[in-house]
Amino acid sequence: MAESLPEHDRILQEIESTDTACVGPTLRSVYDDQPNAHQRFMEKLDACIRNHDREIEKMCNFHHQGFVDAITELLKVRADAEKLKVQVTDTNRRLQDAGKEVIAQTEEIIRCRVQQRNITTVVEKLQLCLPVLEMYSKLKEQMNVKRYYSALKTMEQLENLYLPRVSQYRFCQIMIENLPKLREEIKEISMSDLKDFLESIRKHSDRIGETAMKQAQQQKTFSTTLQKQNNLNYGRNMHLGRSRILESKNEITLKRTFEDDDEHEEEVLTAQDLVDFSPVYRCLHIYSVLGDGEIFENYYRKQRRKQARLVLQPQSSMHETVEGYRRYFSQIVGFFVVEDHILHVTQGLVTRTYTDELWNMALSKIIAVLRTHSSYCSDPDLVLELKNLIVVFADTLQGYGFPVNRLFDLLFEIRDQYNETLLKKWSGLFRDIFEADNYSPIPIANEEEYKIVISKFPFQDPELDKQSFPKKLPMSQSVPQIYIQVKEFIYASLKFSESLHRSSTEIDDMLRKSTNLLLTRTLSSCLQNLIKKPHIGLTELVQIIINTTHLEQACKYLEDFISNITNISQVSVHTARLYGLSTFKDARHAAEGEIYTKLNQKIDEFIQIADYDWTMSESDGRASGYLMDLINFLRSTFQVFTHLPGKVAQTACMSACQHLSTSLMQMLLDSELKQISMGAIQQFNLDVIQCELFASSEPVPGFQGDTLQLAFIDLRQGALCYWWYCYMDMRLNFGPDDFVKILWFFPLQIMFLTCLRHLLFYFSRMKDSSKKNNIFAQFRKNDRDKQKLIETVVKQLRSLVNGMSQHT
Repeated sequence: MAESLPEHDRILQEIESTDTACVGPTLRSVYDDQPNAHQRFMEKLDACIRNHDREIEKMCNFHHQGFVDAITELLKVRADAEKLKVQVTDTNRRLQDAGKEVIAQTEEIIRCRVQQRNITTVVEKLQLCLPVLEMYSKLKEQMNVKRYYSALKTMEQLENLYLPRVSQYRFCQIMIENLPKLREEIKEISMSDLKDFLESIRKHSDRIGETAMKQAQQQKTFSTTLQKQNNLNYGRNMHLGRSRILESKNEITLKRTFEDDDEHEEEVLTAQDLVDFSPVYRCLHIYSVLGDGEIFENYYRKQRRKQARLVLQPQSSMHETVEGYRRYFSQIVGFFVVEDHILHVTQGLVTRTYTDELWNMALSKIIAVLRTHSSYCSDPDLVLELKNLIVVFADTLQGYGFPVNRLFDLLFEIRDQYNETLLKKWSGLFRDIFEADNYSPIPIANEEEYKIVISKFPFQDPELDKQSFPKKLPMSQSVPQIYIQVKEFIYASLKFSESLHRSSTEIDDMLRKSTNLLLTRTLSSCLQNLIKKPHIGLTELVQIIINTTHLEQACKYLEDFISNITNISQVSVHTARLYGLSTFKDARHAAEGEIYTKLNQKIDEFIQIADYDWTMSESDGRASGYLMDLINFLRSTFQVFTHLPGKVAQTACMSACQHLSTSLMQMLLDSELKQISMGAIQQFNLDVIQCELFASSEPVPGFQGDTLQLAFIDLRQGALCYWWYCYMDMRLNFGPDDFVKILWFFPLQIMFLTCLRHLLFYFSRMKDSSKKNNIFAQFRKNDRDKQKLIETVVKQLRSLVNGMSQHT
């Protein structure tokens, strides 16, 4: 009990000293204590309240008198206070009346101040917005004048610098919403300009290429002229006196050349002059600013690849004219000149790797196109123009840094085709020359005509020079013409070898190879065809042989001619030789063979008109008419052979005699010949004697001894054997004594002695064989008669051989 009292005092003290908000926890502690604590706390609280009431009563009693005195004082001043109130009210009324105007002016001042403050605020805001509006206005103006790259820069400033300052305004939001649209509009406009640019360069690529090719050609001409001038200046130091005049002339020429080049430079436009590249620059900058540079690069390259494919696609009729090739090359050059310009003036739009890849693709296509279309070219002039265009094309692109070695390799392929077209052209020229030739020696009336011929063809003959005019050169008109055409062919072949960046040795080798082809294939073929033509007679063939001999001798002059052109000595290890020697030898051999053939054909024609009466009783006493005509023909023909080499004429004569002998022998061996009379034998013998007389008259000089007469020995032996066979077969209408007489018709007994001995040996063997094998031959009359006949012939042959041996 005693312990709980101090606790209640403490609680009461907390209640009195703390805020009312904290009374709750304090009162809760009263209920949390021991039982009946609440009753005791209430009692303690009542005691405390009573103590406070007593203190309040004591304090009121102490201050009561002062309160009364204060009330009394207030009552005294009440009247004064009312007066004062009246005065204050009146004063306030009068003050209010007096302050109405001030209040009105003050309100006006306040309103003006508010307006001024608002104006100041507006001015500040406008000053903040004006740069934005000015920039936006500038943006619109740049869009109107198509300064899109500047417009993008202005947009960038608006977004990053100006618009964030006034982002709270509605017009700013409108601007922010319009900027992406303007960017897209700029992209579309710039892309449209790029497409117009691509279309423009596609249309102007041929002009650009033509301009670039002209510039490259002028530069090459200038360099060549300058090099020649330097060479002349070098030669002037060695021949100073003579070259002073040349120097002045060359200086004038060079000056004119430079002036012409200057005029051309003023006239010739560059790629930048022909095409406005600003759209591609602008589009590149715009896409770069917009962060789409890679998209633009891919689009540009894709479109240019498509244009490259179109440019590389040739026209179907391109091979027909040189203009077709020129336009094709100009377009390609123009395309790559533009790409080279883009490569050097832009960064990253095209790269060297990209241009090299594009060029390699284009080069493969170009080579394939040129191979295909050049194969259709049959005109050498067109092929030469094509070569010159390829050289200018290659030099132009090489000047821009593109590799062109494959083009020069292609030129070597086209060179072979050019040579083929030249060979075809010269084949026609050779045919025309051969057709127009009269195949007779060239008549020379005076020295002037002689000099003209000598200037065209290197002919030398000291014996002919000693003769007086008029005289004749051994060759015909075709020889100098062929020689001139071969030189023209060399010049034509040289034209293709120029500007190929090859050494003199290589050019010399090319000229010699092409000339060899001309000689061994074209000229040889023309000669072979000429020789085999039916209208070419023996006289023409003889002249052809003479012509080929002189052309063969002129080959060394052609070699000198090529060496003088290329400045390559013939003693060089790498110098090829002309094959004219074998060409003309083959032609001569063919002509000789044709002479032999035509002679034999002519002999056959005479033999065909022979009309022997094999049953005639007596001969005419002279040779047959057809044979005399044939021999006269052979004599006149062999007189023409005097200009031929000796062996050719001898071979032709021997061949003719052998063919005549064979043909006469064939007449005897004709299966239709059933019977022959003694008169026919005598007539045939007269013809054979006439042939032998012709052979012994030496129609062609140079035969040794009786060489030519031996051509008819087979005819003698064969006729003898044949007549003996006929006699044995009862085809001769005379007896054994007549057969023996036949032998004395032959003036060359010695030549037939060997034949008779062989016949004797043959019939002796036949006799022995008949005795051994034919046991029953004695019972058949025909066999007995035949056996007796054989024995008689053997006896007669033995006596004849013995008699001829003694006579010989």
